[in-house]
Amino acid sequence: MVIHERTNTGEKPYECLYCGKSFIRNYSLVIHQRTHTGEKPYECMDCGKSFRLNSHLVVHQRIHSEKKPYECQDCGESFSQNCLLVYHQRRHTGEKPFECPDCGKSFSNNSHLV
Repeated sequence: MVIHERTNTGEKPYECLYCGKSFIRNYSLVIHQRTHTGEKPYECMDCGKSFRLNSHLVVHQRIHSEKKPYECQDCGESFSQNCLLVYHQRRHTGEKPFECPDCGKSFSNNSHLV
């Protein structure tokens, strides 16, 4: 209930000592501070790669297990992450939502803008 009340009042009692950003929950502050400290407490037992969030480790581990729960309804190809399915589906639709501000050329993936 206290957390919900803070949402309504805007109270953010947990402040980052590095940058001053404030948070409603202490847990959110702890995760945020990892961006400053570089702490990555969640380690993959298969390859040793570490992550700031457990959820990122879970997604990463699909690489090793070959678990691909996201399936394209057009062609049946499966992917380990939803974002990879979204990128793939743009091949079917031709959607190119990312436009270069300099030349106006559009791309299906924002990483192609670099």
